[in-house]
Amino acid sequence: MIQIENLEFTYSNSNKKAINNMDFRIKKGEIFGFLGPSGAGKTTTQRLIIGLLRNYKGSIKVFGKERKSWGKEFYENIGVAFDFPNLYLKLSAEENLKLIGAYYKSGRRDPAPLLERVGLLAEKDIRTENFSKGMKMRLNFIRSIMHNPELMFFDEPTSGLDPVNAHIIKEIILEQKSAGKTIFLTTHNMTVAEQLCDRVAFIVDGKIVVTGSPKDLMLEHGKKILKIEYLKEEKIISEEFEMNSMGRNENFLELLRNYEIKTIHSCEATLEEIFIKLTGKNLL
Repeated sequence: MIQIENLEFTYSNSNKKAINNMDFRIKKGEIFGFLGPSGAGKTTTQRLIIGLLRNYKGSIKVFGKERKSWGKEFYENIGVAFDFPNLYLKLSAEENLKLIGAYYKSGRRDPAPLLERVGLLAEKDIRTENFSKGMKMRLNFIRSIMHNPELMFFDEPTSGLDPVNAHIIKEIILEQKSAGKTIFLTTHNMTVAEQLCDRVAFIVDGKIVVTGSPKDLMLEHGKKILKIEYLKEEKIISEEFEMNSMGRNENFLELLRNYEIKTIHSCEATLEEIFIKLTGKNLL
């Protein structure tokens, strides 16, 4: 769906490359995560692919065609939801969806089911200028998918949302993937990336440091250790065991036989730990 080769971009008011010799591909039907701190180049890359920024060097191919060769028909096939909601503040939620839906050939659909899904149906007639940030984020999200695009760009899709509404948005994203849609997601929230992404790329200073599936990266950079907590003389005791020898480790087997086990978990690394390890930078 997306093929990036030798991509470079520099803002006109800067001498530093915002994107520096970047290469990656996104396959049809996958959720691809761009992970990195603020200012790393995540949003810049998305804007280049979408066409909001121009004058890049290298190649950006979307749907097998160079981005510069696409006309306005390109926007019929994509959905975009950035971290800052793009809405008509003087219009109600329903009016926003009906107006924006009219821009697309396939966008004339009843907005009520989408509004209900994100908990905004009761507020459908309220002007969006009176919405909270979380309400605007939810409305902006369904605005981006209402015309049934094949390729979607989400920038921090759960930003400003409480856990319940963040869960709803993540459910909808996974449903879009199940329907065969392709999703390019940028975030510095590693938990969101672990839950949603098939593959992720770590980006720092406009460069990709590593690419891989979250699970593979977590296993590769984690410890081959099992941590066990058990009850002994009314105290919780914690011990660690090498995974490779657990079946022959008499101490471990004795714990299983003779003590009340409270927790057992492996010690694979988190994506945040891996990111700091590989880049030396924090995500914020």
